Amino acid sequence: MDPVLQAQVHLLPELPSLLKKRYSILELIQTEQPVGRRTISEMTGAAEREIRKETDLLRDQALIEMSKSGMSLTILGDDVLDQLRELVKELAGTAELEMGLQAKLGIKQAVVLPGDSDRLSSVKAAIGRQAARIAEEMFENCRTIAVTGGSTMAAVAAEIRTAKKNPAMQFIAARGGLGEEMLHQANTIASSFAEKTGGAVRTLYLPEHLSAEALEMMMKEPVIKEMMELYDRTDLVIHGIGDAEEMAIRRRSSVNEVEQIKTGGAVSEAFGYYFDKTGKIVYRIPTAGIQLEQVQKAPGIMAVAGGRTKARAIESYFQAAPERTILVTDEGAARAILNQTTKLEEL
Repeated sequence: MDPVLQAQVHLLPELPSLLKKRYSILELIQTEQPVGRRTISEMTGAAEREIRKETDLLRDQALIEMSKSGMSLTILGDDVLDQLRELVKELAGTAELEMGLQAKLGIKQAVVLPGDSDRLSSVKAAIGRQAARIAEEMFENCRTIAVTGGSTMAAVAAEIRTAKKNPAMQFIAARGGLGEEMLHQANTIASSFAEKTGGAVRTLYLPEHLSAEALEMMMKEPVIKEMMELYDRTDLVIHGIGDAEEMAIRRRSSVNEVEQIKTGGAVSEAFGYYFDKTGKIVYRIPTAGIQLEQVQKAPGIMAVAGGRTKARAIESYFQAAPERTILVTDEGAARAILNQTTKLEEL
């Protein structure tokens, strides 16, 4: 920790928790704006009286403004959030967590956001925002980008901000996804990326579950062959990581499939592959989509997942993930993976 900051914490031991609390409220307002105090109270679990006290102070400091529709950040509030982001990370100890994850998971880069997305939706939005900034930097050297589905990936797509449009970029859905909630399908998310960057999009509308015979026939179709060729040429893969049992239920897997997944000791899921705690594939959904070997040879790979409950899945997947994979996660998942307790008080 910076010596001056360390001296301030010695003088004001309440500084870290107080700063984190007000920073979290500002982040929530930024994510949900316009939003009322009661909603913030329900989302944080804090008493409405306490939220009123804190938001009145934030208003007096010209960081938020209040209207009939709710509270919103001012330009100054947005600036303060940006300026404090690295300081809050330092106070939360996330720099140490990032180094710890890189060592334990055997990867070159881990990015950890303060908080736990299992507890606060604003943390998932912050993960999406940070992943979007990293992706935007990577886009400069990419033409073909494959994206998966899921709520965290939807959060990334929502935060993409590019001033310069690039029609040369092409976003492709890594999975078919029929049967999933529309907003979280890879097709929808790929379309959102393309719309925000000015790029093109290629979708893949196929059921998640196909018989071996149906899959063999489908793979002969020209449009599927073309998609498989695009996967071979993918420059960047951006994907989520799922809990094995949760994903089996979400994909409406058959009783037999769920049994195979459980019997195999599956812990995580990505790209339709189910992995045990050692990273071994124990089950694979028979469907068209990007294949694991295509992911592993892509020059750029970014995995985005957070929340304490995702810790086992993240650790499982990274037993077999390429070293160059960038992980964007949160403090809740990171501390669970590293078996640490939270350093700062939550709201």
